[in-house]
Amino acid sequence: METYENKKMMQTVFKNIRKDILRISEISGHGHIPTCFSVVETIYAFYEVMKHDSANPSWEERDIFILSKGHASLAQYVVMSKFGYFDLRDVESFGSFKSRFGCHANRLKVRGVEASTGSLGHGIGLAVGVALSFKIKKSDRRVVVVIGDGESNEGSVWEAVMVAVNLKLNNLIIVYDNNMSHQRGLQITNPGDRFKSFGAIVAEVDGHDVAQLKNEYILRHDTVKVIIANTIKGFGCKTMISNQYEWHRRSPNKEEHEILLKELDEAAV
Repeated sequence: METYENKKMMQTVFKNIRKDILRISEISGHGHIPTCFSVVETIYAFYEVMKHDSANPSWEERDIFILSKGHASLAQYVVMSKFGYFDLRDVESFGSFKSRFGCHANRLKVRGVEASTGSLGHGIGLAVGVALSFKIKKSDRRVVVVIGDGESNEGSVWEAVMVAVNLKLNNLIIVYDNNMSHQRGLQITNPGDRFKSFGAIVAEVDGHDVAQLKNEYILRHDTVKVIIANTIKGFGCKTMISNQYEWHRRSPNKEEHEILLKELDEAAV
């Protein structure tokens, strides 16, 4: 059971990750900050419980993490730096000419990144293929893929779910980041019911609660599991929460940076 002290310590960790995202976004002039903020705990939780080794990213027994909503790459970079894959100072080149750390992650350039993503709706198909290969090999390795609710307007997402359930890929976990981005597209109401209709096992959690996310990873089932992670786009910064679309793809100037940092410090998270 998580103690109050440990929970407060982890909240500080996540707040500092968001501060690093803000700082690097200001330096670079790039970044999808609100969507990065919605998946900080999600990414961190799975790097805590998956089998992986930052000293040996190609370890043959590692689990696989795929961030299908690749525009949140800056969140993944900052979290991976916390787990020792590279120095956070290297990430400060984010989005710059010849930087390894692009606005969408490239698996051939960034140490430990398993898939080049950003063309929305594609990451989940890759995840299904990897999970199937593990099943054929009778490996106990697992695959986690994080998809966006807006991304789920893509038909390829549902085709992949249909295939995964048909193959009973119980080594596949699909995390649906329910940060309400779909409001500007096709409305996906009751996403849990939709995934259940395909035959998946569905759990709904607070996507900013690491303990809940980790617990759902530990629990095993006989088919695909979908975790509906209810999150807030721009979590921790009231300015971005109330003006999500204004902040869809831009970085803060110095004055805005200070305002957003103050909001993070004042937020009850």
